[in-house]
Amino acid sequence: MPLAHNGAMSIAPRRFLAVADVAEVLGTSPTSIVELLESGELIGVRVRGAWRVADDEVQAWIDRELELERRRGLWRQAQSASVADLFGPA
Repeated sequence: MPLAHNGAMSIAPRRFLAVADVAEVLGTSPTSIVELLESGELIGVRVRGAWRVADDEVQAWIDRELELERRRGLWRQAQSASVADLFGPA
């Protein structure tokens, strides 16, 4: 982390989004976003009672969901594979 002119650590600014903005980015409803926040699946903070989510947290959630879906696809593929598919012909 870079040092400020006074020698203190400076914090890079983060952009925070309102629930409606996150819902628009993800193509879902604000209610669904609040459910994700309250369950802890999506990380956010409350500011005067209103949820705010850092834009990098939205990207991190998308990345986690994409990885989960990739793994589910591999699992489904492995479940439908035959012994020959997995180990080659006998």
